Amino acid sequence: MTDSVRRRTVGVEEELLLVDPETGLPRAVAGSLLRRADDRAPDEGDIEAELQQQQIEVETSPCVALDDLERQVRDWRRYADDLARQSGARIAALGTSPLPVAPQTMIKPRYRQMVERFGLTTMEQLTCGCHVHVGVDSDDHGVTVIDRIQRWLPALLALSANSPYWQGQDSGYASYRTQVWSRLPATGPTAAFGSSQAYQDHVDGLVGTGVLLDADMIYFNARLSRHYPTVEIRIADICLRAKDAIMIAALARALVDTATTEAASGRPTSTIDCELLRLAQWRASRDGLGGNLLDPVKSIPRPAMEVIDALLDHCSPALDANGDLARVYHGIDRVFSRGTGADLQRQAVRDGADPAELIRAMIDITVN
Repeated sequence: MTDSVRRRTVGVEEELLLVDPETGLPRAVAGSLLRRADDRAPDEGDIEAELQQQQIEVETSPCVALDDLERQVRDWRRYADDLARQSGARIAALGTSPLPVAPQTMIKPRYRQMVERFGLTTMEQLTCGCHVHVGVDSDDHGVTVIDRIQRWLPALLALSANSPYWQGQDSGYASYRTQVWSRLPATGPTAAFGSSQAYQDHVDGLVGTGVLLDADMIYFNARLSRHYPTVEIRIADICLRAKDAIMIAALARALVDTATTEAASGRPTSTIDCELLRLAQWRASRDGLGGNLLDPVKSIPRPAMEVIDALLDHCSPALDANGDLARVYHGIDRVFSRGTGADLQRQAVRDGADPAELIRAMIDITVN
């Protein structure tokens, strides 16, 4: 599946913040926005409600070519922004709100159940991520992939980090969304399963505890989709720039391809302690690309550039086979030279932008 004749499909789900264009404050207009959805929507993909009324989710259809994927991402961002304008709001691709906000949960029975079960953890959960779906051949194939890509996922988080602010304060993290999201149960990295049966037994055991509402609350960094024949990689923040979202999607597909090739060659799955994976995720969340990350193999601190170089070395053959190599290398250079979304937000503040100016600048990048 890694040759140029038969490339895997890849799709993207993006959670977008709904904000007032004048004040920058999040606005609870998701319901009215969705009611305005009409036949002007892009032909492929969908738009739907998320947990809070101050956010919306858009999703592409499965794509093979990254050009098609980028077109869909941009089309959905613009369409969602057009709908938001009709409700007196705009969209912003931000992992968290830079301004103080009191989230308002959507009126949906399941979300109300989450509030009753998890209380403040649910009520504070206004975060926006980027979920990448990569096509797989079967559940067994998907679990083989999940077991092999865990160590590389914190690098995707570092590249996408876009949530430095929380309730009007600098959190000290490049991705504070990761910290907030991790308060929910059944989140984060997983130890190797070995088979789809073991994966399903583990999921059934978690649901059987009665802590989770259902299996849709399995929020692993990488999981089998319950609705599509895909592995869903959920670790990334929403990317401020559409091009960066495509870069993350290309890397996710290449990781799946590389894992598939390793398994086909008989290379055994290398084990890594799940707590070390959590520490690697924490480090990526804390520093993004601005400090050290943990080496994906040795779990020791290394400069972020070296870890990203290791990621590229690991999956470059797959990127090349998919025709994505130049695009991803250019994207990596762009992020290191211009900064992640977290870097851009903090730089705007250092340059003197007030909160409303910061949000308007981020809106412009989101939709252009």
